[in-house]
Amino acid sequence: MGHTFASMFKNKEIRNKIFFTLAMLLIYRVGASIPVPGVDSKALASQIGENSILNMMNLLGGGALERLSIFSMGVTPYITSSIIIQLLSMDVIPSLTEWAKSGQTGREKIEKTTRYFAVILAFVQAYSLVYSFDKQYAVLADSNLATYLYTATILCAGAAFLLWIGDRISMKGIGNGISIIIFAGIVSNMPTQFTEVYNSLVGGSSNGEIFNGVLQFVIYCAVYLAIIIFVVIMETAVRKIPIQYTNSISNRGRNDVTYLPLKINSASVIPVIFASSIMTAPQIIISFFNTNLYNKLQNYLSLSKPFGLCLYAVLTILFTFFYTDLQMNPDEVADNLRKSDAYIPGIRPGADTKKYLHKVLNRITVLGALGLTLVAVLPYILPMFTSIPSNTGIGGTGIIIVVGVAMETIGQIKGQLTQKEYHGFLN
Repeated sequence: MGHTFASMFKNKEIRNKIFFTLAMLLIYRVGASIPVPGVDSKALASQIGENSILNMMNLLGGGALERLSIFSMGVTPYITSSIIIQLLSMDVIPSLTEWAKSGQTGREKIEKTTRYFAVILAFVQAYSLVYSFDKQYAVLADSNLATYLYTATILCAGAAFLLWIGDRISMKGIGNGISIIIFAGIVSNMPTQFTEVYNSLVGGSSNGEIFNGVLQFVIYCAVYLAIIIFVVIMETAVRKIPIQYTNSISNRGRNDVTYLPLKINSASVIPVIFASSIMTAPQIIISFFNTNLYNKLQNYLSLSKPFGLCLYAVLTILFTFFYTDLQMNPDEVADNLRKSDAYIPGIRPGADTKKYLHKVLNRITVLGALGLTLVAVLPYILPMFTSIPSNTGIGGTGIIIVVGVAMETIGQIKGQLTQKEYHGFLN
């Protein structure tokens, strides 16, 4: 790892990409601290800390939501749009399905459609949030239709600008721009998170309890590190299925064997986002019509309550299986193996291969779903039994995203360094 970082900064091209990425992230963080004019951000911040769903949205946005800044929507509309378009491409809308099978040209059309739909979603989500926040917490100086449209337009424009920044990072910087923006938002909140935990455990303690508070904080940090290691193992764990090709017999009469890697957590953090969206959407819709019912539903579905947390866990598990099946379609994999004259040793091609892949994928997805759910619900379980604040719990969606993006980015940097070394060797 140390050699990778040393080589990274010696390479001028990669060094420039890193500096460009940091410059784009600086713009993002500056914008995330600029609130929309006419918003009482202090009133909103106090309420978000008590709402587990809003607190999760605020975490993914790097604290921009609690200030209702111009970047409050983050890149969430684009992620939601990507998921919806991907689902609709699965033989739901014929034109999207045809584009998905049309190579690079089709992918460009799908990407353009995704971005247009993301802008529409950004405006709808922004208007819904602004209206809901104002009705519940009175965060706007003037409560009228013009103010709602004005605020929603600014938030929508901020989301579109963030998408542009993400594109620039992908083109001229390091890593996937959208992922890097989410990563930066979460990491920027970590110092505040640890400070709040320290103040909660140690700050208010008497002289006799300071030692216990410091010990609890050390344990908190150790558990946090252990969860990061667990997420790394979960993200890298794969089940390798041996694959043989009928036309790959070597001169020695020996078959070349390759492997089909099936990740234990193929769905990554998408099921958690799905689950939180499903639990948030009814609340936002009801807030337009019935404030009292909204307050009751918000309390009922709160992740700090047993029912809300259990529902969140069940939805996460269900969506893990659902999205894994979309990402790694066993029937399609089996067909591709047959077309490539490949087979799994001991398994007949065709229906038997499909059945075998389904069985293996379901088994390893059980482990992935349980591991993902454990990490996702941990921040809400611990505050029920400890003095750790609910908005600074251990684990959660943030760690999964941070670890995943960090590993992906480091892998991309290593790939570029290797490419440069081979290029220099060949020249």
